[in-house]
Amino acid sequence: MSDSYYGELMVIGMRGCEEFINQVDFYLREWRSHGDDGKSFVTTADCPRFGSGEGKGIIHSTMRGRDVYLICDCFNHGVKYSMYGQEIPMSPDDHYADLKRTIAAMAGKAKRITVIMPMLYEGRQHKRSVRESLDCAIMLQELAAMGVTNIITFDAHDSRVSNAIPLTGFDSVRPTYQMLKAIVRNVPDISLNHDDIMIISPDEGAMSRTMYYATVLGLDLGMFYKRRDYTTVVNGKNPIVAHEYLGKDLNGKDAIIIDDMISSGDSIIDVARQLKGKGAKRIFFFVTFGLFTNGFEAFDKAYAEGLFTKCFSTNLVYHPEGLMEREWYAEVNMCKYVAIIIDTLNKDESISTLLNPVKKIHSILDEHQKKDGQIKITLD
Repeated sequence: MSDSYYGELMVIGMRGCEEFINQVDFYLREWRSHGDDGKSFVTTADCPRFGSGEGKGIIHSTMRGRDVYLICDCFNHGVKYSMYGQEIPMSPDDHYADLKRTIAAMAGKAKRITVIMPMLYEGRQHKRSVRESLDCAIMLQELAAMGVTNIITFDAHDSRVSNAIPLTGFDSVRPTYQMLKAIVRNVPDISLNHDDIMIISPDEGAMSRTMYYATVLGLDLGMFYKRRDYTTVVNGKNPIVAHEYLGKDLNGKDAIIIDDMISSGDSIIDVARQLKGKGAKRIFFFVTFGLFTNGFEAFDKAYAEGLFTKCFSTNLVYHPEGLMEREWYAEVNMCKYVAIIIDTLNKDESISTLLNPVKKIHSILDEHQKKDGQIKITLD
């Protein structure tokens, strides 16, 4: 083992992450000269179930002295288990329980444990409004107590949840570079000039991520705020009465709506409809996690109506069957980026430049502008 590594690298993919993990492993083997026939960095971990639905974690190789990286998609409902003779889709609770079982199976022998949880379990339950649980904070504290050294997530709904574990590593990574790379490749005629496009925040909660895009690209930012009916609670939240727009004139401009996730999609489609009413030309969605909890019907209809042109989301969470075939959908592959993060941390190096890839963003923008013969924008 080279002295340049913190410990012997071991990667564990929880159930439902097999395809993602295989791509991550491919890059790691390629960079470390293991090749197609070389040793894989992935080890097998199982969480079998008893007929009652109870489970246990099993790891099939030693973890002693290893630098271990566990990748867990808590929102993969395509994975099922048997309970009392019925096939039950795994809920976020089930995935999280299996993650803890796997960590417990290491029995404290690993040299370091890093959990990569792309969409943070209970991340939307990040603050207390009334007498209610703080599930995300409890989850983070449980993992820290079990010996997890670092927790890496992507585009956390509110990264201030890290205050629950002030002495444990916590990083919220934004896929800004990958999203921009995807749009210039999928929409070759896109102009990222100040006069041609705007960045839109669909609500107050998305302002920080949209401000980053707008600042890095040198574009104007518009935002919506959600007017809610606070006298009613539907599905655990106050229903939205209307989306109100604040910002400059959109007439004739393209618009990119930035958000961390699509659940049912009702909100982002309503925002797109309002932008169209204000004269927006083409509308693109940049969404880190596409859950599509109510299926694709609303998006198919909105696309047919011309409300949006393309929806970009990452492969960090499970893709419901049929999504990849949609004309309006474009996948943003994050496997190489995750492999780079793992490789860098295993070398015990800083990932600061990976968390803020401004130079790489400028590079791809310059390349796109030169290719299209656009006037180069000065990006300070």
